[in-house]
Formats: sequence, structure tokens, C-alpha cells
Amino acid sequence: RMSRHAQQLRDHDINPCVAETDASRKCMDDNNYKKDMCTAYFLKYKNCRKFWHDIMMQRRRNGVKPEMPSAEERRKMLESMG
Repeated sequence: RMSRHAQQLRDHDINPCVAETDASRKCMDDNNYKKDMCTAYFLKYKNCRKFWHDIMMQRRRNGVKPEMPSAEERRKMLESMG
């Protein structure tokens, strides 16, 4: 059984970057853990974290709950941005 923290990391409503995490991990597995082979995946993950962190901070400042939009809400936000 997964720890509560591990479950949260897999929860798309809590962690907006599950897909980027999985892609990075798969790249590392596929490339025998040579980090330089996976730079693009790491960058996508980093950009994802920064993007949603900034949104979370903005919502916190504006008193919006929950601070992290749900997976469905995030999908609509991304679609509206093109």
C-alpha cells in the first residue's frame, strides 16, 4: 500500500504534473539513468511546477479555495489559453 504522500503525488487533483513526472521517470528508466538524455523532460516538469505554483500563489493571494484548481478546472484553463 502506498503512503499517504505517495498517493497525493499520484492524485491528479493535487499534483498537476503527474504526466510530466511519469515521462521523466520513464525517460530515466529507458536511458539507463543518464540524466543528460532526459533534459527536455526535466524542463517540461520544471515549467509545469512553476506554472501551477504561480497560479496557486495567485489564488492564495485572492483568497480562492482550493488553492490548487482541480484537474478538470486546470484542463479548462489550459484549453482557454490555447
